[in-house]
Amino acid sequence: MYNKQLKYITLGIATFFLVSCATPQVTELKKAKEIPAQISENSIPLNVNEQVGLRSYFKDPELLNLFDEVAKANPDFQMAQQRVEIANSFLQRSKMSLLPSLEIGAIVSGDHYGKYTMEGVGNYDTNLSPNVADNQKINRDITPNYWLGARSSWEIDAWGKLKNQKLAAQKRYLASSEGLKLIQVELFTDIANLYYQLVSLDVKLKIYQENYRLQQRAYEIVSAQREVGKATELAVQQFRAQNNNWLAEIEHIKAEIVAVEQAITTLTGRYGGEVKRGVKLLSTNMELLNRAIDVNTVIHSRPDVIATYYVLEASQADAKAARAAFYPKLDLSAGLGFNSFSAETFFKPSSLAGQLLGGFMVPIFNKGQLKHDFNVANKEQEIAFISYQKSVTTAYNELQAILKQTEIFQKVLKLKADEVKHLDNAIEVSNDLYLTGYANYMELISSQKSKLNAELDLLEFHFQNTKNNVLLFKALGGKLEY
Repeated sequence: MYNKQLKYITLGIATFFLVSCATPQVTELKKAKEIPAQISENSIPLNVNEQVGLRSYFKDPELLNLFDEVAKANPDFQMAQQRVEIANSFLQRSKMSLLPSLEIGAIVSGDHYGKYTMEGVGNYDTNLSPNVADNQKINRDITPNYWLGARSSWEIDAWGKLKNQKLAAQKRYLASSEGLKLIQVELFTDIANLYYQLVSLDVKLKIYQENYRLQQRAYEIVSAQREVGKATELAVQQFRAQNNNWLAEIEHIKAEIVAVEQAITTLTGRYGGEVKRGVKLLSTNMELLNRAIDVNTVIHSRPDVIATYYVLEASQADAKAARAAFYPKLDLSAGLGFNSFSAETFFKPSSLAGQLLGGFMVPIFNKGQLKHDFNVANKEQEIAFISYQKSVTTAYNELQAILKQTEIFQKVLKLKADEVKHLDNAIEVSNDLYLTGYANYMELISSQKSKLNAELDLLEFHFQNTKNNVLLFKALGGKLEY
């Protein structure tokens, strides 16, 4: 007897090792290419030991109010929150798969066996036996069967299949949570860009209105000159045409303001309405940029990078679970309850019945399907790594570009501010020269246009610098808790 048991154990071990040798290997978790310690030799030094907080970075109270509205009412953000809840449900379900199942219930059935069947003959013969008491005799017309009890089954996770499925669900839940942060960051940057576009349009409108007043003053000078014969009708018409051009541009800017306000109210889930805003664009936070930076920490604190890494870990767990499917499946099941073919004896202690089963199943003919499933899981892991590496590369290059542009914008803004200052003085000089006859009306018009264009250029660079600083918050892995 002992030798026979030993033979079966040896056969089981041999079968296990045979299956193990034929099982493909899971690819090791790859690491992204090493990130340079510095952005570049000439870039602004940066030192961020902690994530940049939303309210410490954006200080405009009206913009912060818009952030609050977006977090509460934006439909895209709300849908993303529901997707996180779905991922959490998958995670909870995967945890339950590690535990035994338990069912409580009742079964009632009735069978009529033919006279020439094994059951029919067996029941007939049983009823004739002298060892059978009256309450043990079987109803041969309709043989009932009553069962009331509990059943349990449990797949023993000997090879880690269920554990890795749980790990994959956990990583995907974490990835979806980071994805929610990413959506929130992108919504905040969209709102911030629209908000500062609105501020920029307000400033642009003011520039045109102030230049129109200056142009109107010049127009009055030329009209007065015409009355005394010192200017021509052509000069008057030229000024009048330019005035109309600027008035039309003022109305066009107002239309742009309406369109941007509509875009903001849509993102905040409102039915239209006025958007309250400040009067200043976002300036460069030089105090922040004059610190030292751990580039690797900054890159890997971004939600888009973290999310892709969690997906990579989940895909490897999927591959491990697919590999574990090649090994024998171990099952245990048990049942306990009252079982009887008569209602009178159903609840008697002698009707208590139980069952305990164990299963050991080795996949044979479905190995081809398991191989395909494993290959798919392995390739998904490779795709996840490529996506992760792409997110790291994108994050690094984005931060590098933003910091370099920040340097350039600081230089351009200073030069443009000086240009506007000089052209402001040129306006006064051109008016005086025209009145004294040392300049013609075309020079007057030209100086007005030059000043306007310079102011518009300066505003545009201010706006581009603002957008660059908005993106810097995302590039630095900005913290949303506030």
